[in-house]
Amino acid sequence: MVTPGAEHKEKASPETIAKYTLTMLRRRVPSVVPGIMFLSGGQSEVEATLNLNAMNQSPNPWHLSFSYARALQNTVIKTWKGQLENVEAAQKALLIRAKANSLAQLGRYSAGGESEEAKKGMFVKGYTY
Repeated sequence: MVTPGAEHKEKASPETIAKYTLTMLRRRVPSVVPGIMFLSGGQSEVEATLNLNAMNQSPNPWHLSFSYARALQNTVIKTWKGQLENVEAAQKALLIRAKANSLAQLGRYSAGGESEEAKKGMFVKGYTY
């Protein structure tokens, strides 16, 4: 995704990210390529999902989705913490993230109702990606 650098002061809107990303893809990627899977690094789960959703608001020749990782797993890992008693809560968190990303790849996602955990940063202490 075409996003501002980490040190850039202002965040770009999902619509702006979608505009620049799709413009770049249309200029460089043949329309016969069946799909483009993005990494979500450097973005919160919700930011990444909103950006993907914005790209899927307009027609394009590719299937746009995630290669998944942070956009799907971060809240799940933070919820689970490697503890058996947290498995059910982590499974619920996984279903929420999977549904959000599924809707985003269809262009039907809304961030309403997202947890604060999903809106925050991407890194889980003690885990590497």
